[in-house]
Amino acid sequence: MADKQMKPVAGGLLFLNLCMYAVVAAIGGWALNHAINHGFIIGPQLQLPAHFSPIYFSMGNAATGFFVTFALIASVVGAASAIAGVNHVRSWSSDSLPSAASSAIIAWALTLLAMGLACKEIELRNRNARLRTMEAFVIILSATQLIYIFAIHGAARTRR
Repeated sequence: MADKQMKPVAGGLLFLNLCMYAVVAAIGGWALNHAINHGFIIGPQLQLPAHFSPIYFSMGNAATGFFVTFALIASVVGAASAIAGVNHVRSWSSDSLPSAASSAIIAWALTLLAMGLACKEIELRNRNARLRTMEAFVIILSATQLIYIFAIHGAARTRR
């Protein structure tokens, strides 16, 4: 009985996480595009500065480049995890659980890595509103993805 009650919870969390990963990917894509368009430009006769970083983001601080990179990776893997989760929620059996759970755990681990970098970026300050929004989404996603992992295990005893 309790197994069937977790199916709508898992479906709701799956939809929420997919939407939040899409928002993180969109903001991360904007940040990456902004960094490419407004990054460091050097002429043919000039040399690179001593402390040049290929991950330079003019709108943030020293952690921004790493945060955006890992948040983009986490959002792509999280969206792929949600696609695998749709199959599991649809069939809701222990046969589809391993693929959904393993991809969800990998997405959660990458989201935790991005969350750690978000916390470092918050600590260093000096960032714009879009980056603050992305930080908030990544921190919330680290919790909702974990709850989703627990919710999908409700079908572990249900056989087709």
